Amino acid sequence: MNTFWMALAFFFILEGILPLLAPNQWRETIRKILSFNDGQLRFVGLLSVSSGIILLLFLI
Repeated sequence: MNTFWMALAFFFILEGILPLLAPNQWRETIRKILSFNDGQLRFVGLLSVSSGIILLLFLI
């Protein structure tokens, strides 16, 4: 269970880097993402999940 909390902590650190270092670019990126249609968002989600699974397979 300790590994889960460490992974969650790293997730928050990584998610916070862009808004901390480049808030205007981060805001513009979020605006662009909000203009995606459902199919585009699903594809981005699929790529993200697939990348995570592949990374986990390499680390195990």
